[in-house]
Amino acid sequence: MRTARKANVEVPAFVRQLVKGTEKMVSSLFKGGREGADEGEVAEEGAIPSPYLDQPILEKHNEQGWAKWGIKFALSSVQGWRAQMEDAHTCVPEMEGDLDSWGFFAVYDGHAGSTVAQYCSRNLLDHIRATGAIKPVEDKDHVRRGIRDAFLSIDQHLHTMARRQGWERGGSTVVAAMLSPYHIYLANCGDSRAVLCRDGQLCLYTEDHKPFNPREMERIQNAGGTVSLQRINGSLAVSRALGDFNYKETEWRTPTEQMVSPEPDIYEVERSAADEFLLLACDGVWDIISSEELCSFVRNRLEVCADLSEVCTQVVDLCLYKGSLDNITVILICFPGAPQVSREALQREAELENLIETKVADIFEDQRASDMEPDLLYVLNCLSSAAIPGLPPGGDITSKRNCIISAYYKQKEASRSDADIDASGILH
Repeated sequence: MRTARKANVEVPAFVRQLVKGTEKMVSSLFKGGREGADEGEVAEEGAIPSPYLDQPILEKHNEQGWAKWGIKFALSSVQGWRAQMEDAHTCVPEMEGDLDSWGFFAVYDGHAGSTVAQYCSRNLLDHIRATGAIKPVEDKDHVRRGIRDAFLSIDQHLHTMARRQGWERGGSTVVAAMLSPYHIYLANCGDSRAVLCRDGQLCLYTEDHKPFNPREMERIQNAGGTVSLQRINGSLAVSRALGDFNYKETEWRTPTEQMVSPEPDIYEVERSAADEFLLLACDGVWDIISSEELCSFVRNRLEVCADLSEVCTQVVDLCLYKGSLDNITVILICFPGAPQVSREALQREAELENLIETKVADIFEDQRASDMEPDLLYVLNCLSSAAIPGLPPGGDITSKRNCIISAYYKQKEASRSDADIDASGILH
């Protein structure tokens, strides 16, 4: 039996990654090699090592928990196609002592190594608490000032370490959430991002710090730098970060006036009964999906899945199969007002998956009429171009890949069984 292939169709990144062994379709970008290089070719001496792997590392790190004051949280992270895992995180749903009704969460996205990200994940909260600004009797201005001072303090401490240990490259973006009984504080330094969903809508999100933003570009140029290829001096893609001390050497300027600033933007919003969930994630997510799309996708998944860790895993997988080449880390914090699993949503999900199975069966039937059997690439591409109602918002057909694969192999098994029966009839 011949195998059907759909010609003249650009195969999405997630299709290439899903169909192991169907075709060798990994691009030179994924391999980090030169265009047309032969497999197994030895890199030239002195060549810069590729930041990407030949195959992604898909083993996930998952965490989940809760706080007695009413939140649940989960985390999922994956190394993916990157040669190193440079992300780190902090999840403290209940702080110690008389601050047990406060929580702290953060995602750290390291670059040029994981040193800064790992150090900050262990110590940033201690620096915040050392300011004395976090107290049971809450003062919003003190909290905001304390968070800002802690970022500057830990950066100064890292600079001392770097000089003592002889390193200056490497840094980390940070996005953090401090939750009090009455307020949500978001601190962002770099291009990781936090988004708050309230009453079904995107309520608040942090602004990415990119070198080409006018405010950032002005500071960079005043410090003697340039912005080219949307990067500082054509190299660094973020304009604020902890570490990166080779961009903080202008002696006559304060730390917040350097090419790379350690100063976070701090957002504060009063908590509401309408708060649903808060998402913190590195740019491996936001380069692939918008804030609005991710909020819609997560709301939809919460209506059919009570396991927050599984919801985070689905976000990570969605980004991977949409083509993210970066490390990915996602923290989901759900408030009491978060969407709950409903019978109606489960029914819609079941109907959607039944429709997908039917469409896969129809593709097989059409191809069998021509004595052909579709491969998985063909099926995925057919479904990618088909109008399928009821797909998760923000997720499209990519988010139902497991259902597609299951339906595909179900049809393959049925074809094999039919062939065995036919062969048996011929023999008798």
